[in-house]
Amino acid sequence: MSAETVNNVLGYFSAAVFTAVGLAALVFWRRRRDRPSLWAALSFGTLGAVALAGQALPQDPSTGLEQLLQRLLIVALVLFPYLLYRFTTAFDPPSNVLAWTVALSTAALIIWTVALPHFPKTNEHRSAAFNAYLAGLVVQFGVVSMIAAFRLWRAGRGQPSVARNRMQMLAIAATALTAALFFAVVTPQDEAGLQIGTSVLGLVSALAFLLGFVPPGVVRVIWRRAEQERVRDAIGALMAASTPEEVAANVLPPMTRLFAARAIFLLDADDNVVAIHGSDLPAPPKGPDLLRLEIPGGCLVVWAGPYAPFFGSDEIELLQSLGALTGLALDRSRLFVREREQRLELERADELKTNFIALAAHELRTPVASIHGVVSTLDRLGDRLSEDDRAELDDALRSQTERMRGLVDQLLDLSRLEAERVPIHPVPLPVRAEIEELVAASGDGRTAEVEIRIPDDLEAVVDRTVFERVVSNLLTNALRHGRSPIVVTAAQSDRHFRLAVEDSGNGVPPQFVEDLFERFSRSEEARARGLGAGLGLAIARSYARAHGGDLIHEAVRPHGARFELVVPVGRASATPG
Repeated sequence: MSAETVNNVLGYFSAAVFTAVGLAALVFWRRRRDRPSLWAALSFGTLGAVALAGQALPQDPSTGLEQLLQRLLIVALVLFPYLLYRFTTAFDPPSNVLAWTVALSTAALIIWTVALPHFPKTNEHRSAAFNAYLAGLVVQFGVVSMIAAFRLWRAGRGQPSVARNRMQMLAIAATALTAALFFAVVTPQDEAGLQIGTSVLGLVSALAFLLGFVPPGVVRVIWRRAEQERVRDAIGALMAASTPEEVAANVLPPMTRLFAARAIFLLDADDNVVAIHGSDLPAPPKGPDLLRLEIPGGCLVVWAGPYAPFFGSDEIELLQSLGALTGLALDRSRLFVREREQRLELERADELKTNFIALAAHELRTPVASIHGVVSTLDRLGDRLSEDDRAELDDALRSQTERMRGLVDQLLDLSRLEAERVPIHPVPLPVRAEIEELVAASGDGRTAEVEIRIPDDLEAVVDRTVFERVVSNLLTNALRHGRSPIVVTAAQSDRHFRLAVEDSGNGVPPQFVEDLFERFSRSEEARARGLGAGLGLAIARSYARAHGGDLIHEAVRPHGARFELVVPVGRASATPG
């Protein structure tokens, strides 16, 4: 086989591959319709057209039309490195100086190509002007191609394996094409070996462009082995995660490395942020570099680099697969957490029930034992007791009976509150008048110690039972555990009614604050003095919360305690009760 035949075969192969790359770029642009794909279609489409037309045109054009087509072919060849350079700038804008330098040098060479009076034929003597043109062509083509190749190679270093190899293949292809053009210009016509070498360089360039732009599936599989290992590790970590936080911690870091992303945001179905990796921002930013991947029960928002959407289609597929598994793992972890919380809640409820029964029995035992003792004494010794002794026993019996009745009432209140069977019927109440009545009922002769600082005309729309139960409890506690002066204040805003009872006693011991509103909880002092059953504040807060409000404790400086009832402002019920 002659050298000319080998050159022709290599040329046909190169033209076919360049044409295939150009067609692939056009199809890619029709599918994506963005700036990078447009410049890719223009650059590789131009290169494919040059390769195809170069095989169709005769080596030495003779007619005017053929010579015009030859000149247009050279203009297209001059345009290719500029178009490839513009392809790289679609991802990363260059400086103004570089952009203008490349554009003006390309325009100057195109004008030179059009203005050149004559292109010599094969074996025809080349004039000095034409040699100068060839030198300018090689330099301009080489410099612009090398700029594009350098930008692609440098940007590819921070990308995942497939994207990095694709970008570096394009850089190698541009370099090989520049070398092929250089040798095509300087190689004499009678140097068959160098001509074959130049054709081989052209074919290498074509194949590298093909691998960089549309790599075959088997090549992609080889390139992304490292990412597949990361995906397997991430899947293994997902299987071990038992909470949404563990799922996010195990999968977001490898996802970020897999895609070379700036950050990844995991959102739930309502677009609330579940977890973030790689960013201090509380929510995904706005911009074209964000990829939103839907997963079961939410979505992944990937803050990618500018090259990822174009070169990272393989990584996007891996992310989608891993994202689907992440969604399933999140659902599984939520079910696991919910089941564990329900189990713990049942255990707490069982513990509360056991403690409730034990404490209730303990608290009822004292008045029952006292009543039993008094009744037994009256039964055995009633005839021999003096009037004073009988009166004392009657008082003790009455006191313990009243204590047991109050405790039973409190237990019934708790049971109704727990069963959510307390009806709430807001009605207009004159606050000061109601407080005065409650002070008189709870004061036990100590009403002078309570100072009411409430306007006469203040009216609140609240449930009467809630108001009476909470306020009477706060007044009783202040009189029992605090010291005067005891101050009652109230105010109403557009949204809430607030009533506070503040005393000047020793206040709540710091170590007891956490258990202040727990059932049957009493401070050491209250236990020592035998005051109350430890249910009052628990019931009062439950009533406040049944009304949609709360009961809040605050320490008073320098000493004392302040309890504030906060309930939302309501409208009067149609059927108050």
